[in-house]
Amino acid sequence: MTANDTTRQLAKVPAVTLGFWIIKILATTFGETAGDSVSMSLGLGYLLGTALFAAVFVALVALQIRAQRFDRWLYWATIIASTTVGTTLADFADRSLGIGYPGGSLVLLFLVLASLAAWHRSLGSISAASVHHPRAELFYWITITFSQTLGTALGDWVADGPLGYLGAAAIFGGLLALVATAYFATSISRVALFWSAFVLTRPLGAVVGDFLDKPVAHGGLELSRVAASAVLVIAIALLVAVLPQRAETISDQERLA
Repeated sequence: MTANDTTRQLAKVPAVTLGFWIIKILATTFGETAGDSVSMSLGLGYLLGTALFAAVFVALVALQIRAQRFDRWLYWATIIASTTVGTTLADFADRSLGIGYPGGSLVLLFLVLASLAAWHRSLGSISAASVHHPRAELFYWITITFSQTLGTALGDWVADGPLGYLGAAAIFGGLLALVATAYFATSISRVALFWSAFVLTRPLGAVVGDFLDKPVAHGGLELSRVAASAVLVIAIALLVAVLPQRAETISDQERLA
């Protein structure tokens, strides 16, 4: 294998490790508190907040596509942008448009599945290892945006019921544990398990974020959204800097298949 062949097999997303999932959950929690900070605390509203975060997200995706190789800081900045736009977009659809949590969740689940189906039909693979050329990257980030928005709607739907934020966190944490068990104990497609876990980390982060900043009367801790967001982004930055990360490769996906 030549050096060029090796380069072509390097994706522009990180290999999936325990550190990846820790940062992802923190990023989704930050997305909830930061999204609420802009749309609620600053009073910009869901529509304007969505437009603001979407502009940042699109700009970062463009930089991600133009990048020649995996850049940990650019990747995680783009993930964070997708979580914030997912927060305000889901809130806009569920609350401002009046679709409601069940309706919004079903529509967004359809969009996630449709995006994955279109990606697979177009390129023959929905694995992270394929994310090394523009078409695959576009599908990847579109799917992630839908999954982040779906996760917000799911988290709000479950937490709005009798379980509350902590009960909802236990539900989604338990589902993630089942996915992890399936990974180690079954031969279920690792790509399918990856996307299942990716979707489930979002509602977990959403309900944890809401637990931190929602009023005590509603079951939250009523912490400052801005302060919580600051602590979370510092923690994310430290982990991105400290934890070893490398680009996903085709050999990784073959090992996980």
